[in-house]
Amino acid sequence: MEKHDVIVLGAGAAGLFCAIEAARRGRRVLVIDHAKAPGEKIRISGGGRCNFTNLGIAPDRFLSQNPRFALSALKRYTQWDFIDRMRHWGIAWHEKALGQLFCDGPATQVVESLRRDLAQAGGQLWLETGLGDLRAQGAGFVQDTTRGPVHAASVVVATGGKSIPKMGATGHGYKLAESFGLPLVETRPALVPLTFATQELAWMTPLAGMAVEGRVRHGRTGFDEAMLFTHRGLSGPAILQISSYWREGDAIALDLSQGRDLAGALRAGRADQPKAALRTVLAGLVPERLARHIEAAQGVTQPMGALSNAVLDTVAAQLADWRLTPVGSEGYRTAEVTLGGVSTEALDARSLQAKSVPGLYFIGEVVDVTGWLGGYNFQWAWSSGWAAGQVV
Repeated sequence: MEKHDVIVLGAGAAGLFCAIEAARRGRRVLVIDHAKAPGEKIRISGGGRCNFTNLGIAPDRFLSQNPRFALSALKRYTQWDFIDRMRHWGIAWHEKALGQLFCDGPATQVVESLRRDLAQAGGQLWLETGLGDLRAQGAGFVQDTTRGPVHAASVVVATGGKSIPKMGATGHGYKLAESFGLPLVETRPALVPLTFATQELAWMTPLAGMAVEGRVRHGRTGFDEAMLFTHRGLSGPAILQISSYWREGDAIALDLSQGRDLAGALRAGRADQPKAALRTVLAGLVPERLARHIEAAQGVTQPMGALSNAVLDTVAAQLADWRLTPVGSEGYRTAEVTLGGVSTEALDARSLQAKSVPGLYFIGEVVDVTGWLGGYNFQWAWSSGWAAGQVV
């Protein structure tokens, strides 16, 4: 039986980063993954450019049963620390909107750098290796694999969540946690497009492919980014963000005013173009296809000059507070992350070690810590991987 100090299950962002840190401390580290290549979600993220962190990292931008749990790791290994790592690797990057940082070139540069650092630190990487049972044995653990059993004093579970199963996501880490008696927070797809019932799709489908700027709200939470109409409902950054907060049966509210006085704009349009159709004036405020839908939905057939203030106010109110009730989401197939996971109550915030199982650690997406869209989840991967890598 092969023996190591540390086995890391999962060769994604968190697992590789943890393995590098542990190996640099002189630990004998083995990373195991069933995929053909490491870091597949890194490779496809950000349209192939990897949105590797965000300048605005803060605890209120992470969802968890204990939102402050992530703070220890995020404070000790910050976005600035990872930016320094990117500079050390010689990878050029740029800032987009809302503090999002992307590689100038392909995301494969990040994967290659992680793989190189692991090899230089003396860590091993087993790919295309299936995982069987993990069991405690003596002062350590035995992990069954398709290459045979492996023994280690410590095991780090960095297997990710259920999102994007075509990339190999399986939810294995949740089953492993349960086998050791650790509690789970219910999981669900997050950062995912929302879907609607047939009667709403009847008018949404003709709008498919149309993007609109605005704010989407759920309760007291709101995001000011683009929204996209699709053949199944709504997508785009603002919708992905709100999907992490939305629950079945709840409505969301779209505000397309962008801070403008829509009622005032419509009244001005009536004065300037009394013979114009409502859709013509609306097309100066929202995309033309949406303007046509709103005109039809309000049953307006008269020209602007014949429309009362009450009618214009109703149209303006719909655009500023448009209530829609999704029936579901696109699910794990397209979800960028998994909400929920291994309960933070069961883990030590500083080391990410299971409180009841010495030597067993959980990092990254498998933990009940989910960030906003825009590089937050990668930073949690780097920070949690680094934290465990210092002590494992």
